[in-house]
Amino acid sequence: MKPAALYILNQPQQYQEIIHYVCGVIEQEFPEVVMLFKWKIPFYYDGNKPFCYINVSQKKKFVDVAFFYGNQLTNHMGYLNSEGRTQIKSLRYFSLDTIPDNILREVIQEAKLLYKKT
Repeated sequence: MKPAALYILNQPQQYQEIIHYVCGVIEQEFPEVVMLFKWKIPFYYDGNKPFCYINVSQKKKFVDVAFFYGNQLTNHMGYLNSEGRTQIKSLRYFSLDTIPDNILREVIQEAKLLYKKT
């Protein structure tokens, strides 16, 4: 089994559900990306460039979906968190039923457009 898949399987059930859902949406919206395991967490890459990563904070009880070039995102600013990071912004999910699908998809699409420009 691939390390990224093992990372997901080793998470508590509530985080696994969130990660599986988010991964499905990312792969639908940006089918060119590939999930790799870097720095002990799942990263999505297009070619040799990282697009986003998924990290579980068991201490703070959320799943962080963090986008490279997130500092350039302009849509849905109220949903994006930077928490001391200058280039990366993320969406944070505490449970599967609180994920606004349309916002997740729109942020991925905007991030994809920014990503393709760089």
